[in-house]
Amino acid sequence: MEGKVAFITGAARGQGRSHAIRLAQEGADIIALDLCDDVGNVPRYYPGATEEDLAETVAEVEKLDRRIVATKADVRDFAATKEALERGLAEFGHVDVVSANAGIFEFGDKTHEVSEQDWDDVQDVNLKGVWLTCKAVIPHLIEQGTGGSIILTSSTAGIKGTPNVASYTASKHGVVGLMRTLALELAPYAIRVNTVHPTGVATNMILNESAFKLFLPDVEHPTQEQAAPVFTTTNALEVPWVEPIDISNAVLFLASDEARYVTGTELKVDAGYTLK
Repeated sequence: MEGKVAFITGAARGQGRSHAIRLAQEGADIIALDLCDDVGNVPRYYPGATEEDLAETVAEVEKLDRRIVATKADVRDFAATKEALERGLAEFGHVDVVSANAGIFEFGDKTHEVSEQDWDDVQDVNLKGVWLTCKAVIPHLIEQGTGGSIILTSSTAGIKGTPNVASYTASKHGVVGLMRTLALELAPYAIRVNTVHPTGVATNMILNESAFKLFLPDVEHPTQEQAAPVFTTTNALEVPWVEPIDISNAVLFLASDEARYVTGTELKVDAGYTLK
């Protein structure tokens, strides 16, 4: 990744921070953005990232002697996303890799009971936000004429159905359709587009009581220790969830020249979840 610049959304914590650090370890400079706030009803499941979280990502990247331009911005806002990207371009002059990672998770309601607000919030962040991220960066990648790699974060829920997780599942399936279309449109410019599909990842999005209760509905206040054996049954490999670094290593491969002919691919890092 020496000499390359990566644009990463949802970079304040979790997978986004991990991606920023992992790419920086291999020599990349980083353009980062994050909302650093709550979205709709998501706080009933887990709190949003904060500006302090984003500052920690900046500090971790700078410890690696790499440069980073970080902006508080909302991927649902095209002008703000474009401005965050252009701040980075003003510093670095180019962009080579895109990790459209920002996303939210709402769950627990049967499909016909999901509120319109919850449905719209999830689609707007997880699908429209990914599209707007691509919309902002693709003209620069084409104009540069040096190719590039766009990695969209989907999910195992983008491959198979998940009861009581309708809005999230629909959004992550939509990301796959977007990826397949972009891979065809951008191939003439040597711009590769792929998705990554994690199983549960050990971040705030999964490691919270609400998510544990999805699997242990009869337990009043389920703990991580109680939930781990049940989560393990969903994967083929005997692990309850994977770590952010496992996804970051997949992102690094897709971002690198070692994946120079990999495009239109759904890369699963799912411990065998989609086989069951």
